[in-house]
Amino acid sequence: MKPPVMKSPCIKLCVLDPQSGYCIGCGRTGDEIAAWITMTDVERDAIMAGLGDRIASITRDRKRSGSKRRTSN
Repeated sequence: MKPPVMKSPCIKLCVLDPQSGYCIGCGRTGDEIAAWITMTDVERDAIMAGLGDRIASITRDRKRSGSKRRTSN
């Protein structure tokens, strides 16, 4: 019998955004990623509930930063 599979939002795109501190792949912080295996299902579910908003905020911030390009004279 196999042990139950732990839920994880990981998509194997592990890069922390320097501005927000969120992973651009899953939206978790480095501390959350490190502690994931020791968390309860309730704690994981609570974090997962907000990941969509976190990833959307990273995308918004990147678009804003990209629109402020400097021009050289």
